[in-house]
Amino acid sequence: MGFWHSWCSVSKILIVEDDLEMAGVVKDSLAGNMFTVEMVHTAGDATEYLKSVDYDLIILDWELGDQTGLEVCRNYRQNGGSAPILFLTGKTEIEDKMVGLDAGGDDYLTKPFHAGELIARVRALLRRPLKIDYKPLAIRDLELDIVNHTVKRNGEEIKLYPKEFLLLELFMRNPQRVFSGDYLLSKVWPTDSEASIETVRMTMVRLRQKIEADQNNPLIRTIRGVGYRLDP
Repeated sequence: MGFWHSWCSVSKILIVEDDLEMAGVVKDSLAGNMFTVEMVHTAGDATEYLKSVDYDLIILDWELGDQTGLEVCRNYRQNGGSAPILFLTGKTEIEDKMVGLDAGGDDYLTKPFHAGELIARVRALLRRPLKIDYKPLAIRDLELDIVNHTVKRNGEEIKLYPKEFLLLELFMRNPQRVFSGDYLLSKVWPTDSEASIETVRMTMVRLRQKIEADQNNPLIRTIRGVGYRLDP
């Protein structure tokens, strides 16, 4: 696994870019680092997505066909949106950067750019300290290493599918917090996927079959009518 792998793997990112080739490159770079990524190509679609989905980060092109990224950014901020915004643009003048930041942007990446720099800036904007991410998460006899993307029980590796890993990371970062099926669906699966609450339920069943060592004292409990909770 690469060094950048899974620093912020439970984070959900929206890409707003009308250049399909560029959008694909950005999406592949982020998805390759275990981010949950969604992509739209117009300001109108971006506005609709931002109304209904809670993103952790927005990567926003400066020039869009139907509106500018600046306008999308301003509208999002005026409506209370707080997710960090990273502008992508071919503009290089300092005055343009100042305009973008004044409009509510948090950072600015000039095209063309290296994928490594993109991931580094995303990681910085998500504000997750390096020292925390170097230390594996450990609860009971289970250990989850987000850098090497491994899960072990008493030193023995447990093979998980990507969505199972993301769910377990979310639970281990938030012990004793109850998560509804709807929340898990919105956080781990793309909005435009065909996944449903039943998908969440089946993925949770598989995850629990793999990680539970004591059926009389389960690590993840079902809170009837509410959701799921990890008991440390």
